[in-house]
Amino acid sequence: MTASKLTTCLWYDGAAEEAANFYAATFPDSKVGAVHRAPTDFPSGKEGDVLTVDFTVCGHAFVGLNGGDTFKPNEAVSLMIATDSQEETDRLWNAIVGNGGEESVCGWCKDKWGYSWQITPRVLTDAMAAGGDKAKRAFAAMMQMGKIDVASIEAAVRGETADA
Repeated sequence: MTASKLTTCLWYDGAAEEAANFYAATFPDSKVGAVHRAPTDFPSGKEGDVLTVDFTVCGHAFVGLNGGDTFKPNEAVSLMIATDSQEETDRLWNAIVGNGGEESVCGWCKDKWGYSWQITPRVLTDAMAAGGDKAKRAFAAMMQMGKIDVASIEAAVRGETADA
């Protein structure tokens, strides 16, 4: 198996190693790889400081770059994680939000480093892919949520309410 030619680089203000360790401890099929230290002083650090960290999240390769405070992440780019149950959805959402992150809407939350995550149960993406009335009902239900409630999406797909 050959390595992918595509690696996503995430910019941090000195916290790349901390973030990589958090992601590796939180998401399945995730790990921290090499930690590279700066060979000389650079604009946001000194010789010997952590410059980059190689890590994977759910099998996807990333490099965390300690580039300083020049650039900030925003919602234009997010990391979408497919979940298979309410328990998995809750665990990942709560880990991100509970580690200094913040809640948002429609399954989105933000980690403490400013990166947006979509914690998305497969039941929702399956309903959207089905199209038609199922997709419309699932979408309408999702639009009312912060963290996605699997039972409510399943009920919407059936044309019911979660309380029914």
